[in-house]
Amino acid sequence: MRIIAGRHRGLALAAVGAGDRGASLRPTSDRVREALFNVLSGGRFGDPVTGVRVLDLFAGTGALGLEALSRGAAHATFVDDGRVAQGLIRQNLRRAGREADALLLPVDARTIPQADGEAALVFLDPPYGKALGASALAAARSRGWIAPGAVIVWEERSPQPPPEGFSLVEHRRYGESHLTFLKADPS
Repeated sequence: MRIIAGRHRGLALAAVGAGDRGASLRPTSDRVREALFNVLSGGRFGDPVTGVRVLDLFAGTGALGLEALSRGAAHATFVDDGRVAQGLIRQNLRRAGREADALLLPVDARTIPQADGEAALVFLDPPYGKALGASALAAARSRGWIAPGAVIVWEERSPQPPPEGFSLVEHRRYGESHLTFLKADPS
């Protein structure tokens, strides 16, 4: 697993090792990550990455947020309650030298604390089939993490309907992964 483009292009990221059997991480593949960022940079969303705050819910290895930082995001907040995931995120931030541009919240994404700033780009990659995504999005929105008009990229096993307060832009399928692109409705 590597950073695809930008300042940290080619940087190898730490991933789940053989000794991490208890971790149920499913990192977004390089191919899907590249396709996702191609959609984001294709013009339909303007420039949703450069200079923005990013929120990475169910962050896992942190690959999505780190890719955004590599491509010019100003700050990324990583949210994951798994110990293995937290260790990988810390390790990957160190590898990229981006600790100062990031915050790791070691909490369940559905119980995220009050925000200190809104994110214009949100990645949501909950464990497949556990129905955690909509409640995590609702919590993040109610606690001030999601800016009006923010772009949300939701990865799941199947296309996801937009929860209240969000509008569907499109669905894309990449193998077993479905990406649902949403926009946060104005408050």
